Amino acid sequence: MSALDEGHFNAELENGVKLNCLGLGIQDQPETVAIEDAVKVLLQGLGEDINREGLKKTPLRVAKALREGTKGYKQGVKEILQGALFPEVGLDDAVGQAGGAGGLVIVRDLDLFSYCESCLLPFQVKCQIGYVPSGQRVVGLSKLSRVADVFAKRLQEPQRLADEICSALLHGIMPAGVAVVLQCLHIQFPNIESLFLDSNHQGWVKAAVHSGSGVFENELADVWGDFLSLLKFRGINLDKTQMKDSVQQCWCPSRYSSSAKVIGPPNRGMVTAVTSILSSLGEDPLRKELVGTPSRFVKWLMNFQSPNLEMKLNGVACGRMDPLKQNGEVSHNKQQTYTELCLSFWSQCEHHLLPFYGVVHIGYYCAEETTPLSRSHLQSIVHFYGFKLQVQERLTRQIAETVSSLLGGDVMVVVEANHTCMISRGIEKFGSSTATIAVLGRFSTDPAARAMFLKNIPNPASGGS
Repeated sequence: MSALDEGHFNAELENGVKLNCLGLGIQDQPETVAIEDAVKVLLQGLGEDINREGLKKTPLRVAKALREGTKGYKQGVKEILQGALFPEVGLDDAVGQAGGAGGLVIVRDLDLFSYCESCLLPFQVKCQIGYVPSGQRVVGLSKLSRVADVFAKRLQEPQRLADEICSALLHGIMPAGVAVVLQCLHIQFPNIESLFLDSNHQGWVKAAVHSGSGVFENELADVWGDFLSLLKFRGINLDKTQMKDSVQQCWCPSRYSSSAKVIGPPNRGMVTAVTSILSSLGEDPLRKELVGTPSRFVKWLMNFQSPNLEMKLNGVACGRMDPLKQNGEVSHNKQQTYTELCLSFWSQCEHHLLPFYGVVHIGYYCAEETTPLSRSHLQSIVHFYGFKLQVQERLTRQIAETVSSLLGGDVMVVVEANHTCMISRGIEKFGSSTATIAVLGRFSTDPAARAMFLKNIPNPASGGS
């Protein structure tokens, strides 16, 4: 393991505070107000009206989410571990097999999230912790998760997160050794130009890292083999060589993405606002890993600026609609149904300024004399409405209404999305997803047509992230 300064972790142990200290009057605290003011600057830099109904409370919601997601700066591990060590006869400093003296203990599949220090986007973490007890004591297992969460709730990068968890547990419970393995998933959010050039954009960067102390300090030790073998029982296939290789690559996509269109230097006022946010969270904006973070965050945020992007429909005529009867009713004679499934989309939640992403499924009726929309045209419509500050319900309706205006009204749209705000602001509902539906014309009155379209939607478990 990359050993960290022991004094740093002794300070962490002595610096315990009540875990619910942020819950009382958070919106009135100076740090919250400062973040709110900074978020207003960012929204105005995007060309948004901060008094628009959907945005009025966004600065406060963003401030609460960021403070909840970084509350680890105000937490230590002393109170977590205090009183959590229990005597267990038969455990000593020797290292034996499970059930014997010094047997290995593993807690698997701890779901965490953290904020990337390079771009301020949240990333997901699957954490595995093992330790070998000593001194005739064991620790309450829930405390391992709580200690890990203290360090996850800070601006982080994977290897430092693993090292900090490992060192804190080593100094807090004094075992014979500690091992930590993290599997991290960072969203690779594209800009709209890159999506039109690369329809197969890969949405995630994955990394696996490990850290070991005590008997785990020697990476060739047999105890590492035991630890990794027990992870395999849960379908977690890792080896230390692969983990080392994965960290050699640059972790954060914002540091190496070459697809972004450069429009000049980022807005200085917005950069200053993000710097203010870092300070309000308890960070040092001059820390070398954070020096470029405000500029990177602003460049990413500008993907969602308010002015409408030109939607290129390549000659599709808005007047090509289904033939109308003289009484104004739509004729359904000689119509075919068309479906386009799994059109990717990426968007930004206007309530929390956090990404949401997923797929769009579109079904429609089209008269024989009407040219159906190609997949690329539909994808253009989806991207056009996705790259804005949005809510999923509005996105679904806007796509349906636009396709309806081009083809005559009989349209059904289903949007399936994952919202990072569901994992990164205290709710922490990992794996949750949201589906929304918009139906127009015939689909609104024909249950059989809706059922047939819905039947064609693939199981999300068969693909994606």
